[in-house]
Amino acid sequence: MKKLLPLIFTASLLSATSFHSVAEVTANVAASSNYFWRGITQTKDGSAVSGGIDYSDDSGFYAGTWVSNVDFGSKTSYELDLYAGFTGTQGELGYDVGYIHYAYPDASGSSDFGELYGALSWQWLSVKASYLTHAQEDQSTEEEMLYLELGASFTILNGTELAFHIGQSSGDTVMEWTGEDDSYIDYGVSIAKNGFTLGLIKTDLDADDDVKAYVSYGLDFEL
Repeated sequence: MKKLLPLIFTASLLSATSFHSVAEVTANVAASSNYFWRGITQTKDGSAVSGGIDYSDDSGFYAGTWVSNVDFGSKTSYELDLYAGFTGTQGELGYDVGYIHYAYPDASGSSDFGELYGALSWQWLSVKASYLTHAQEDQSTEEEMLYLELGASFTILNGTELAFHIGQSSGDTVMEWTGEDDSYIDYGVSIAKNGFTLGLIKTDLDADDDVKAYVSYGLDFEL
């Protein structure tokens, strides 16, 4: 799967480019005081630099890649994500379905895994579910992981965005990662404007129950 996914990604991109005349390629870069994933730091509470490239067309198809440094206390130094999906609207309801592959190319073991995800949005509210579809060969095929999240965002003073988030991780994989129960909840709130974001994150894990703050700055531009 690790070798096959880039081929699928490339073929999908070429196919979409051939049949859809209205397309857009954008890039993004960001720097953050911490990199959190589902409430848990991926950089040992250190800073992170990330960037990505995205393709989209008028059919709703999109594909992209994103990379960031990580620190898991091993030889693993960066994360590389590949994803593709479809997004669109039905009346006032928005939808987004796709697949994402998380890769750690310099990891000492096979840590890669993939997820299917689906999201719905309405005005200021969004819900999303992500489900583990596969892990690498040296990980148990019986492992399961489901992540459910609820988000809300509002535009307040002078274009400032206020966002709230709550998510629940559950499954055998969660217990291996956290060393605690096989489910936990993470909470977040953030304020963003002109590329700057200030946020607070907390989980209900016994080993990581402090409120943590982060600040980040990101840029998006067309290619």
